[in-house]
This record gives sequence, C-alpha cells and structure tokens, in this order.
Amino acid sequence: MCQPFLYTFDTHWFGIIRRLQSLKNYFYLFSIPPFSQTVLIAHTMKCKPGTRTIKNYKNRLLPAVSLALLFLMAQVSVVAQSLPVGTTLLEETVRRLQVTGRSNNTQSQMIRPLVAASPEQFDSLIFPQVDTAFSRQQAMRLSWGKNGSITVLPAQLRQQYNSSFAYGWNDGAMVPAKGYQAFASAGLFLRKGILSIQLQPEAVLAANPAFPLFPQSYSDSVWYNFYIIQDRVDAPQRMGDGVYRKLLAGQSSVRLNFKKLSFGISSENLWWGPGVRNSLLMTNNAPGFPHLTFNTTAPVQTRIGTFEWQVIAGRLKGSGVLPQDTSRRINDSALFTPKLNDHRYINAFVLNWQPKWIKGLYLGFSRAFYQYESQIPKNLNGYFPVLGAWLGNSAGTENQSGGRDQLLSFSFRLVLPESKAELYGEYGRNDRSLNFRDILLEPEHSRAYVLGLRKYFVNAKGREKALFFEATQLQKTSSIIIREQESWYTHYQVRHGYTHLGQVLGAGIGPGGSNSQTLGMSWYKGVNRTEFSLERVVRNNDLFFAAFSGSREFMRHWADLSLNGSKQWTRGRYLFSADASLVRALNYQYKQSFTPEGNKDQFNLRLGLTAGYRF
Repeated sequence: MCQPFLYTFDTHWFGIIRRLQSLKNYFYLFSIPPFSQTVLIAHTMKCKPGTRTIKNYKNRLLPAVSLALLFLMAQVSVVAQSLPVGTTLLEETVRRLQVTGRSNNTQSQMIRPLVAASPEQFDSLIFPQVDTAFSRQQAMRLSWGKNGSITVLPAQLRQQYNSSFAYGWNDGAMVPAKGYQAFASAGLFLRKGILSIQLQPEAVLAANPAFPLFPQSYSDSVWYNFYIIQDRVDAPQRMGDGVYRKLLAGQSSVRLNFKKLSFGISSENLWWGPGVRNSLLMTNNAPGFPHLTFNTTAPVQTRIGTFEWQVIAGRLKGSGVLPQDTSRRINDSALFTPKLNDHRYINAFVLNWQPKWIKGLYLGFSRAFYQYESQIPKNLNGYFPVLGAWLGNSAGTENQSGGRDQLLSFSFRLVLPESKAELYGEYGRNDRSLNFRDILLEPEHSRAYVLGLRKYFVNAKGREKALFFEATQLQKTSSIIIREQESWYTHYQVRHGYTHLGQVLGAGIGPGGSNSQTLGMSWYKGVNRTEFSLERVVRNNDLFFAAFSGSREFMRHWADLSLNGSKQWTRGRYLFSADASLVRALNYQYKQSFTPEGNKDQFNLRLGLTAGYRF
C-alpha cells in the first residue's frame, strides 16, 4: 500500500527521509520540548495499490509545493494548542529562526504563551527546522468522536538545589528556597470543533530549610525602612517554616477558538514584552493565576499593519506567609500591620503593532490595574479599568479610585534578519502622569526599563552561536527627592502588591529597586544548546538608600555576581536540561564585616536538572 513520507529541507542540507503511518496523525503531534531548525515538508506518492516506494525526494520535489500540500491535508487538525511560557529552548528556537531569516513567522514574540490556531502556525511553532529522532516521534493521540482528539502532553520532572540561600527566578510554580526542590507536570489536550481543553496541572515540593534573613542586629531605623517595603508587598524571603507543598492547575485552559481569535478561562503563565531574563508587567516568575482571556492567536492584518492583543481579568492570591519578625516594635509601636485578608482583582491588556512600512519592527503597549476585590466599584470602570484613559492623577491621589494601583509599559522589538540580530526594549511606569506636560517634564519619574540585544553567527557548516546582553533597571529615579514614588511592585493601599502566591508577577529581580545586567554566549547543534553567562544583580537599592544613606556607607550595596552554565539535549523521546550557577553575594543582606552576624559575603551553588518525556 502506498504510504506518505516526510523529509526535511534546509538551505545547507537535506534530512533523513522519514516514513509515517499517517501524515494526518503526524500533524497532531504536540510537544513542549524544543526541536529544531529545518522546514518540515511532506509528500504523498502516487503509486499502485499494494506497492511501497521510497525515492530520492531531494531532486524531485519543490519544497513550496510540498509544504502547501501538507497544510491542505491538515487544515482542520490543529486548534489552539499553546507552548507554555518557560519552554525555553522551543520558544528560543522559534525566535531564533525569525531573527536569522529562516522562518516566515510574523508574530511579535511579545505575547506568550504562543498559541497555534492554524496549520501554518502550528508547523512554525511546534516543528521548528531541525530533523532529529526526537522531532520525528509521534505523540500519543486518541480519537474523540467526530472531529475530536485527545493528545497526551509531555511529562516533566524539574529539580533544583540551592546550597546556601534562595536564588533564581522565572521558574513558575517553584518558590525561592534553599535546599532541594522538585516540580512535576503532565497532562492532556482535548479538541473538538472550536472547543479546546488543556489540562496540565503542576505539583511543587520544596524542603525549604532555614537560611540567613535580614539581620536581627540592625538598628530600629534600618528595620523601619525594611518594613516600609515589607508592609507594601507580599513577597516573603522564605515561604514559611518547614516543607512547602503546592498542587496547582498549572498550564491549563478551556477555550473557544474562531479563526485568529480565542476566548476562554486559563491558569497559564503569561509573558508580555520582548525581554528574555526580565519583563516589567508579566513573566513566569510567579505561578500562573486564574483569568479570563480574550486574545489573538495570530497577527490580524489591517491597512496599517498587523496587530496582536490579549485582554485578561483574573484573581491574585496571597501567600499566607507573614513577614520576618512581626513582633518587633519601635517607640512602643508595632512595625507590622496585618494586611487585608482579601483576594485581588487584576485587569490588564497588551497590544502589539507591526507597522507595514517598517518590516521587522514591533511596537507594544501594556497596562495592568489591580485592587482588592472588596473595594471594586460596581460599575464598568471598576471591572474594566483598562478601558479608561491612561493619563490621570498621581499615586498620591489614587485613593479616589478605591485603592487601585496600575502599571504600564511601552515596548519595541526590531528584528534584523540580514544582520541576524535583534534589538529590544521596554519602558514602564508604576505611577500615572498628571498630564502630557508632566510626561515631557519628568519622563523618568517612577520609570523602569529593560534593554537587550542578541546577535547570531552562522558558519559555513550551519553551526550557530549567539551573543546576548540584557539590562534591567527598577531602582527609583532622582525625582524621589521632590516627589512621592513607590518601589516597583509595591503599593501603600493594595498592600499585597503586584504579586501572586508571594511572588512578583513582573521582573523576577523585584520587588523594589533591583537592577541587573546579563552577558552571555550560546552554542547550538541541532536541538542541543550549550550556554554560559555572567550576571550581576544589585538587590533593592531603594531599601539601601533609605536605610543606609545617612551613614554614607557606599560600599554596602548588596550585589549578586553569578557565573552560569546550562545544556539542553534530547535522547529519543526524552529531553534533558542541566544548569549550574556559582553565585557570590557581596554584602549579603547588606552586611558588613563589623556586623555581629559577620560573613558579609555568601557563596551559593545552584544546580538544576530537568527530564521530560514525550508519550
């Protein structure tokens, strides 16, 4: 019997011919682990019944014709499968192909998770261009009535270990903790007509032993400034006492999908913005939170270019963990004031525009409002404040909106395929401007930013490497001298801050005035990647200047210097990832040699190992 075959095509080489039992089944493959670098091309052979033929397709078939045939055969096969935020190598591969000009993907990569709602998108997202035994494996899929299917999603076990103190971010449901920690996930994807259901729960277990926190020996004035931050954000340094356990809905969703639009309820992690290490409004630093979502699954074409967007309305929960030393008193007054026992409502949106006159340029705007649910005004502006004007009163008069806080950002990403490079940036504010004149006079007030670049180098054999740099600045600006200013992700009225389950939704180096710089190099061989980087993180300069500027101890900044290495590779149906970080914390917790605790510098070894299996 004549059977369909698949082969891969690249500008440098042709891959191995692969016979498939069913081309339609192949297109249902879904995998979180990354694959690839070569365009997948299919061809069905015309042959007599009862015969099996394999021929040299390299010289016989135009890739464009074959690809069109593949899309035609699979035009109803895929509906709204997503690539979870944090699927590092796969997300990076999609981005790498776009930057190096080997993909016609026009998505901005500034709204994630990436969602595929058409065959073309699915091919470019799930099957990037590399032919390996791993990428050719079929996923386990069962039929579900007419026009329905059930796909078994990959299982994943992630482990990490910190030797001395909590370190690391952008790890979703995992928590800042010393010692051993494990994360596990698995699930199913169900599709029937326009309905898609993704069930992918997550479980976390952390040993969470004690480690040095803010020194008890510090003066009352230092502790007072420490509590100004702690009183305005729910971000514990340690997630309670003893073992930490959590079972979460994880990367789950129920959606209705029509053409390039999707509406549903989800608990998936979100990432808004072009940053890789940090982004200002949405990252996977915290666990995913339950939310309603209305979003595009592909760029929407208009006369002035293409647009992508996402609008959400969700619920943020507290950690339930009290700050350090809640019994401390100054002048017979307690430093600790209990926070309101209430969930927070968040309404946010992101809109990206690709002007048709400037190919490769993406411009974005995002905005988020949050407040306690019990304080929401019972009107349209209360439940959908993102619809209002973004210019308004300053933070000092935010009580007029019922104790609501907001953050906003503008972003850009410039893709230069000819140079195999990209530039990107994000500028944000956590305080509304009085008016447009205020923006012109003090554009730096309450601002934060992310700036980055990445340059790829490809040799004659097709081997790749990349040089990358990213800087993030959250520290308060000089306008604090004459104008009130909140630290990023903190708020004096919404006192849990911009967090969920005790972790910041935005840049993982927060909350407060932290800054970071990352410089690194990556090497690629097929789906495998090896990476080394140097990173510097200055911890909460807002607290440092408030607590220690009076003593003029300019050598007391707390800065983490780290040397990081990672490798990701595949074996059959397995995906492995290993990483290690050697961290030297200078003036850990702002210590000096004369403090009673001593040991002003701390060393930490962070190890990580992930294993994934694709059924």
